[in-house]
Amino acid sequence: MLKLNDYECYNDDWQRTNPDLVLHLPVEEPLSAEHVDHILVEKTPQGNLLAIWTMAVKPGALGVFYARSEDNGLTFTEPIMIDGPRGRPGQDCSFGFPVVSKNGRIYCFYNFSPGIGEGRINAILMCKYSDDDGRTWIEDNTQIPYRRSKFDHPDPKVLPQCIIWQKPIRDSQDRPVAPLTRSTSDFVMNGSDASHMGGTSPFLECRCEFVRFDNIDDEPEPRDLELTWLPDDEDLVSVPVTFEPQASSGVTFCQEPGLVLLPDKRLFTVMRTANGNIWYTISNDNGHSWRQTEVLRYRDDGNEVLNPIAPTPLFKLENGKFLIFLQNHDGFGHGGMGPLDLNARRPQFISVGEFRKDAHQPIWFSKPLLLFDTQRVGIYPFNLRWLSMYSSLTESNGQRTLWYSDRKMFALGKYITDDMIGHLAVPQ
Repeated sequence: MLKLNDYECYNDDWQRTNPDLVLHLPVEEPLSAEHVDHILVEKTPQGNLLAIWTMAVKPGALGVFYARSEDNGLTFTEPIMIDGPRGRPGQDCSFGFPVVSKNGRIYCFYNFSPGIGEGRINAILMCKYSDDDGRTWIEDNTQIPYRRSKFDHPDPKVLPQCIIWQKPIRDSQDRPVAPLTRSTSDFVMNGSDASHMGGTSPFLECRCEFVRFDNIDDEPEPRDLELTWLPDDEDLVSVPVTFEPQASSGVTFCQEPGLVLLPDKRLFTVMRTANGNIWYTISNDNGHSWRQTEVLRYRDDGNEVLNPIAPTPLFKLENGKFLIFLQNHDGFGHGGMGPLDLNARRPQFISVGEFRKDAHQPIWFSKPLLLFDTQRVGIYPFNLRWLSMYSSLTESNGQRTLWYSDRKMFALGKYITDDMIGHLAVPQ
């Protein structure tokens, strides 16, 4: 096994966050400001670790890569591309995520952008699958369209703007459900009352939804997959923009839902917002409908859980507790310029959650613990300074590991031990 000091990288600042494990480091200067992103690590049916992430292939072009570990993350194979850029600018692949069937087939779904529309995330889902524990992948040219909505461009040639950003969880009927973000088309935004927000970026209005893989445990070919898009309400899951005086116009901003199954079989999801805090909602019917969204608090009637526009992944642990990752300020802390400031995505904190059966908000949280920080230090040549938790958590052989991208340059792992978080008390 390599020691941390033995790894070769073009810049030694990858050690700033004190990682315990290395998934991937760039030996040469990265080709893109998003060199490594959306790192999802999954335990395979044979007990190994499979990592799937988005990585720059050349400037402005992304591909979906994978690597495997047979020693619980101590070492990984060299990255291999599952799929990548095509012949025309804007035609690339990104945001891959694994779905593992009960019988052992591993599906890798990912976005393919045809290079037509308002940005890279105008996309359709593609799929490859593996029957040998993620060592090799079987090509399948099936295209799986995202459902269309009233928030999409009216021209059917312009695909929806959607990102599935986390691994799926299983609902109360043991079916995989993955969370996704849908951004409103610029065309729709410019023609609505939301035009005061600018109408120039698809991320200025967005909603959350989910997709369920109904028959994936039968291990069908991708063309025979049966998907259910949730919720049933065409308005989807929304959060009002509270920092704008014009919020009454119906502008909504919520992204990247973190999804868990509660002990009482309800679904619980948290979302990043533009309001300087995290919001949440609950479903009693496996995602078909959702309670009105509201601000996440540390306990009922407690303090708000603050966060800028940064991912807030939520994970359920094998012991029944929960972990949420957050920045612990509203965007103005630690030198930030507000909730929408990307450089406000630091420091990185962690909080422990516990289920409260009779509470209005069914998960209560401990005070946050500082996990690591960049100290606002950028990395040449793109000088990104933030920590974006496009991350995943694995529990394997008694070891709990957070897999994360440091400044979108370095793919790393950090142990989350009982000694680290055991003293974090959740309100009773």
